[in-house]
Amino acid sequence: MNVSLTPELERLVNKKVQSGMYSSASEVIREALRLLKEQEELRRRKLEELRKEIRIGLEQAKRGEGVPLDIAKLKSRLRKRLQGQERLKAR
Repeated sequence: MNVSLTPELERLVNKKVQSGMYSSASEVIREALRLLKEQEELRRRKLEELRKEIRIGLEQAKRGEGVPLDIAKLKSRLRKRLQGQERLKAR
């Protein structure tokens, strides 16, 4: 199998091999693909869990077990969560 990389990715692969972290370009690519597979599996599990939580919430709402929604509080909580995520990305 032959794989074509952008010059930027090729430099990254070469840098990893030269650093001694990996013994070959193939090893770097295998590790990258393993990480991609893990990331996709994590994303799939998170989506599955979200769908489950939505189903539970909808069933509770149908049974009248819901609570009134305070849009202002919800917006505030979401803003705080987003700010926390932005701070993590900035690191």
